[in-house]
Amino acid sequence: MTLKERHSEILHILKQSEAAVSGSALSSQLGVSRQIIVSDIESLRAEGNMILSTPKGYIIIPTQYVERVFKVRHTVNETEKELNLIVDLGAEVKDVFISHHVYNEIHAKLNIASRHDVNVFCDDIKQGKSSPLLTITNGYHYHTIVAKDTATLTRVEEALRDNGFLAPLTDYEPAALTKYFENN
Repeated sequence: MTLKERHSEILHILKQSEAAVSGSALSSQLGVSRQIIVSDIESLRAEGNMILSTPKGYIIIPTQYVERVFKVRHTVNETEKELNLIVDLGAEVKDVFISHHVYNEIHAKLNIASRHDVNVFCDDIKQGKSSPLLTITNGYHYHTIVAKDTATLTRVEEALRDNGFLAPLTDYEPAALTKYFENN
């Protein structure tokens, strides 16, 4: 099987699967090492394919999905409520990032799409395995939210606002961040 054929087959498998497909399952199906699958996934992403890594494997987001960045603010203790609010509305928290005066932008992939994902993430925080980025920016941070349509993103925005999580953009937002808000 050529590289191009393997890439095509990976895309086919991911598009046909209703659940995440592990790297091990892909490597077994395609007769290559898991490291090659990881490399293939990165190549496919570089070509513009929306492939997310989740705790259970890879999923592909069809191109009809939309995303929007929201600026939010809350305490560490409110993280679980905020994330559950988003996933309960049928959206996914793709990432979190902050804008810091010294470090500039700091990004972290989250790919949180369910209450289970929220629980795993929050348990890791509670166990001290990591600290949320919001702790170094007085609670302010940004999430890229992915959904199947703009109506879902609008419901997420309304729920974040109604629960006091949505933070207003200021005149002082770094110029680098304006690219995230231009189309929203």
